[in-house]
Amino acid sequence: VHQSKLDFFCKLGYGKQDICKVLENLGEEALEDDVLKELIRMGSKPQALESQAQPFPLKLVARGSCSTTLGLKRLGEDDNDSSSYLRPIVIDGSNVAMSHGNKEVFSCWGIQLAVDWFRERGHTYIKVFVPLWRKEPPRQDSPIADQHILEELEKQSILVYTPSRKVKGKRVVCYDDRYIVKVAYEKDGVIVSNDHYRDLQNENPEWKWFIEQRLLMYSFVSNRFMPPDDPLGRHGPTLNNFLSKKPVLPEPKWQPCPYGKKCTYGNKCKFYHPERSHQAHLSVADELRAKVKVPLSLGKEKCTRLP
Repeated sequence: VHQSKLDFFCKLGYGKQDICKVLENLGEEALEDDVLKELIRMGSKPQALESQAQPFPLKLVARGSCSTTLGLKRLGEDDNDSSSYLRPIVIDGSNVAMSHGNKEVFSCWGIQLAVDWFRERGHTYIKVFVPLWRKEPPRQDSPIADQHILEELEKQSILVYTPSRKVKGKRVVCYDDRYIVKVAYEKDGVIVSNDHYRDLQNENPEWKWFIEQRLLMYSFVSNRFMPPDDPLGRHGPTLNNFLSKKPVLPEPKWQPCPYGKKCTYGNKCKFYHPERSHQAHLSVADELRAKVKVPLSLGKEKCTRLP
């Protein structure tokens, strides 16, 4: 009986010493409820509760390491939430699909490739705009490949159909480009398309600046979605900075002066001089003037003191 009760309360998480003390005081014939009350009265707690009651041990992290990320985790922030530093993505579905299909077939697989590329980078807000009539069965003059991908993306709340309807047998289609630019402008995001939207640039001057600065062009190379590393040209931001809300500026790299100490440009020299790092950057002419003025002033003082 003693062993059975000991095993029972051990399974509940109580310590053996506390259980033995209670059984000695109450006797081996004591009821389980009485033993439990006595354990509670003694302040004994199961080991699971004791481990939960103990505060989480704080780890010291060296300054300059990943201490900020650990602090964010303890504040309860989600690491997967990249909306704080990555821009929203708005994809011109028709443009991407026709580009992947060599302008002959509306290839839905091209849209999937673009969406997967931005997903892998960590973008959480991705919207694809496609006209509603692309839901209809394909025709000979407008073939569609892998149409089931559109349904899957719609279920994931990624694909959005722009409205269209038929009036007296004719299809009336809303201008999907205006949806794309408007949503990207309101979300302060990036437009993924090879279209320049010149008509919309002339329509709104704010949209003109936005399209010029936030249009991300692309190419398909062997079923691989590839945007350029320099979306705004050689002297513009990198692709990572272009897609980030807070771009990271690279540290300036100074090229050493080829003339070294023989350089005569002084502080106007655009190259790096390690010997001048702790000195005042004066031109050679200014340095010579400074050296010449000192003895002249001393000479004048000596002349004034003569009788």
